[in-house]
Amino acid sequence: MKALYMEELKGISGIRIGDFPAPEISGNEVLVRVKAFSLNHLDLWVISGKYPFPVPVPHIFGSDAAGIVERVGPGVSQVKQGDAVIIYPGLSCRSCEACRSGRENECRDFRLLGVLNHGVSAEYVKVPAENLFRKPEGLSFEEAAGTGITYTTAWNSLVLRAGIRQGDTVLVHSAGSGAGSAVIQVARLFNATIITTVGDDWKVLKARELGAEHVINHRKEDFAEAVKRITNGRLADIAVDHVGAATFAGSLASVKRGGRLVTFGATSGDEVPLSLRQVFGKNITIHGVYVGPKAAVDQYLKLMPGKLRTVVDSVFEFADARKAYEKLVSRQFFGKIVVRV
Repeated sequence: MKALYMEELKGISGIRIGDFPAPEISGNEVLVRVKAFSLNHLDLWVISGKYPFPVPVPHIFGSDAAGIVERVGPGVSQVKQGDAVIIYPGLSCRSCEACRSGRENECRDFRLLGVLNHGVSAEYVKVPAENLFRKPEGLSFEEAAGTGITYTTAWNSLVLRAGIRQGDTVLVHSAGSGAGSAVIQVARLFNATIITTVGDDWKVLKARELGAEHVINHRKEDFAEAVKRITNGRLADIAVDHVGAATFAGSLASVKRGGRLVTFGATSGDEVPLSLRQVFGKNITIHGVYVGPKAAVDQYLKLMPGKLRTVVDSVFEFADARKAYEKLVSRQFFGKIVVRV
């Protein structure tokens, strides 16, 4: 099979196209013919050698994909050859208390496809049968490829962890990112007042069209002061921060007494100054979120593509994958960047 892979973890310049044997399946495993995969910042950390654990090489990267079932193992009954499916990228032991309780993302062995084992940037990938969900009618493979990490994390963050309520005020960073665009859509389901940030003026209208009432260009205005102004000092019920060091302190300041702060990313760095007095003095709950359980996928897929739909910025062909990752680094995109296989 053709695959995008790394011989050396030296960043985008190290992406190669080569031939690998198609994965062998057994038991409860399924071989999926990948139709499209989407990019995540996680991919950049992996291919640049910045992931906190050693990544084996040669390495096929990528976590989020959609495709068609090519072959099923003898123990598989929930999907069959020819089914159009979305891949849930989380792998776990499937037997510990967390896994048996439907919290597999809290399993001590939880990991994502494309990080420490081969991922989806290839013609075929093998996954456990329980990691597959049928692609909703009306959702293209390119849109479906953008759901995995992105929408699972968004749903887990707002619904399962922060407990969003009707009419909450929600601060969402980076509307133009895949994560930001997904969180805005989920918040919209709860009739939230949505405040979001962008780094370019051309993204303002797109953010408003997506459902954000208030859009702050963080390069021109301090977002924490803007939140205070917009809310007349009441501040936000929930802040969703997936940027990290550059925004965390401001996000904390933007949350009201008794509010919730969700963190699931650190693209600007993961070490932040933290005022404990501000946390306990305002009775703030901080939720650390790493993707989410399969239960989240069951819940949000029912709303696709009617009420939730992946925002696809651009689609690249397999041979142009480097250009796709260059666009990801440039930040000149709005939504998900997808590679067609």
